[in-house]
Amino acid sequence: MKALSLLLFTVIGLQGCMETSSKSTPHKAALWTPNALEQEGLKKAYFAAGCFWCVEAIYESVEGVQEVYSGYSGGHVKNPNYRQIGTGQTGHAEAVEILYDPTLVNFETLVKVFFGSHDPTTLNRQGPDKGTQYRSIAFYQNQEEQKVIENYVNALESKKEFANEIVTQIKPFEKFYYAEEYHQNYEKRNPNNPYVQNVSIPRLRSFQNKFPELLKKDNH
Repeated sequence: MKALSLLLFTVIGLQGCMETSSKSTPHKAALWTPNALEQEGLKKAYFAAGCFWCVEAIYESVEGVQEVYSGYSGGHVKNPNYRQIGTGQTGHAEAVEILYDPTLVNFETLVKVFFGSHDPTTLNRQGPDKGTQYRSIAFYQNQEEQKVIENYVNALESKKEFANEIVTQIKPFEKFYYAEEYHQNYEKRNPNNPYVQNVSIPRLRSFQNKFPELLKKDNH
């Protein structure tokens, strides 16, 4: 049984977040932007923590989060597409844009979700996905957010929450490029995808079991 589980993980790792969708999606997908939303009173936050399909689903389960978009951030190439960032040469990481209601959830809680839902000690890797596009990044938009992130990391390190050193990058936010339309809500729209079933959903369930107090009522 252990051998079978190892084989399954290895196969998924060879495919990964990138390859599992590229076989069924066009080489040149149209650029996409979200429809205009009523954003009065909402704030935005940005994180990268591995495959954005997983991260999007995790944050969408959190109370106070109104919407989450998958995209690319942290690089140097303008208007990158999925295949370009997959080469690791654009400098971008798969990231998410989070629209949240600050009266229901604060930035520090979003940082807690970030560090509590992925392994921040694996360099350029998250689960079966390898490459700089899967690196861990906590973006800040002002000095207050930077301080929140740095203080949280210091607290984790002082408590020795992780056996290994935290390698998460703490970077000023510059630009977020929305990923192609077929990536948005990918986990919900592709429940039978092997990667979703064997990586995304277990990762989501692990987070939900760990932090039930942070979930929307319909996620309990």
